[in-house]
Amino acid sequence: MTRWHLAHGRHLDIGAKSLLMGILNVTPDSFSDGGEFDRPEPALQQARRMIGEGAAIIDVGGESTRPGAGAVSAREEQSRILPVIEALSSDGGTLVSVDTYRAETARLAVAAGAHIVNDVHGLQREPDIAHVAAETGAGLVIMHTGRGREKLADVIADQILFLNRSLEIARDAGIPDDRIVLDPGFAFAKDGEENLELMARFGELRALGFPLLVGTSRKRLARHLVGGTDEGRDVGTAATSVILRLKGASIFRVHNVAVNRDALAFADAVRERETVE
Repeated sequence: MTRWHLAHGRHLDIGAKSLLMGILNVTPDSFSDGGEFDRPEPALQQARRMIGEGAAIIDVGGESTRPGAGAVSAREEQSRILPVIEALSSDGGTLVSVDTYRAETARLAVAAGAHIVNDVHGLQREPDIAHVAAETGAGLVIMHTGRGREKLADVIADQILFLNRSLEIARDAGIPDDRIVLDPGFAFAKDGEENLELMARFGELRALGFPLLVGTSRKRLARHLVGGTDEGRDVGTAATSVILRLKGASIFRVHNVAVNRDALAFADAVRERETVE
């Protein structure tokens, strides 16, 4: 078991059971649920629903990361997410993650009660975000991306190259390893073949020595294989969650918490028996 240390004196134990991170997009233009939760009241209702279904973390984002999405200003991003983070963290029980690459947004979000900083640019767009995580004691999700850079041809070699650079930034900022989780960034400048190869070889990422978070939820990979409806994409997502759990993933960032919770219960049961035997 690994203890993931977070801001505000909190922690999560990562081990025998899968952990679910519920996606809360407080945006008008996210690819799956844009506009559904872009006001505080429906956003909080959705967060409470996901917590009731078993989410250990609520990941709050104020800028869409879908391909081609328009950028928003830091002020707009903050105005969207900070009231929601403050409300979610006010009960003292909910673990909140902020999905941002901006150092100042991360600083304000942790001050508002967030426990985790989830950076889809792996600390390499605004490296000062690493200093925010170090100074606040926040847990940190470092994600791989292929956007805006030349990738290596081999998907695992590119993961290791990028993530080792991100880990260097984190360590230089003084972030202890026990605050870091890695995310291979499914679908972030990866085509269908690359995503499938990354999934097939996912176990090789365990050599990096950190807990692994995955986010395949409702992405093109699931839509391509099982259809374009939310129901079809949720089934596809649950299938990828089970595959990746059996290959070593620990945390699953999803839209539909209940479906993935039930699917992962089987994967956890199999893993437990493999360990025993």
